[in-house]
Amino acid sequence: MVGMSVEPFIHLQNVRKIYRTAGREFLAVSDVTLDVAEGEMVSLVGPSGCGKTTVLKILAGLHDADGGTVSIGSASSPFEPGRDVGMVFQQALLLKWRTVLDNVLLPAEIIGLPMKAARERARDLLEMVGLGRFGDKYPHQLSGGMQQRAAIARALVHDPKLILMDEPFGALDALTREQMNLEMLRIWSRSRKTIVFVTHSIQEAVFLGTRCAVLTAGPARMADTFAIELDGPRNIGIKTSPAFGSYTSRIYEQLGFRETSPAG
Repeated sequence: MVGMSVEPFIHLQNVRKIYRTAGREFLAVSDVTLDVAEGEMVSLVGPSGCGKTTVLKILAGLHDADGGTVSIGSASSPFEPGRDVGMVFQQALLLKWRTVLDNVLLPAEIIGLPMKAARERARDLLEMVGLGRFGDKYPHQLSGGMQQRAAIARALVHDPKLILMDEPFGALDALTREQMNLEMLRIWSRSRKTIVFVTHSIQEAVFLGTRCAVLTAGPARMADTFAIELDGPRNIGIKTSPAFGSYTSRIYEQLGFRETSPAG
């Protein structure tokens, strides 16, 4: 477990976001407060359409907040969204005409990093995500899970300080999703990047997160945030443990689910 520092890497305080279209206003995020320590993997969980992606876009610098405080990094470590963020989406979004290696290299090209060093790092990252033999393949030659591994490598290639993941395994079948959850833990344990992982899967939120933040139905409001402390290595078997069940029950309760007796 990564402990919270005195000065969190990410600090959100009473954040609001209003979308304005065709002269009308839509409140997407009403009140989100969250601190994230450097090196944590925080699960952001809530119902579909509740504003999770909006929070991610604010963290990425794609949207400004309309209220509250947003700070990332510190005075000793300034944060530049264009350089210090890596993003992984629900779809891998690999360019079909580029090889896997060249897809991974894309952020380095855009930023203008020295390509010799970037190519070496890209190859190392492909090894790390289990695609070392697939650098010269094209996206259509990979399975869905393999494409998402390549997308994760792409998000890491420019060595960002923050990785934002927007339901990256939501489009995968159940078995592949379980495999990718295990793979994600392995990648995080090696990279130790700060990760904010959006999901609507309660089990996935508990299994992956060192901390979990629960958002209510939109407009998003922070209902709960808590550390996830599970004994032993996180493998599929841990999902049957009492502690795991306790955490999932806590999230269900925050989302308005209550135990009911079957009708007699």
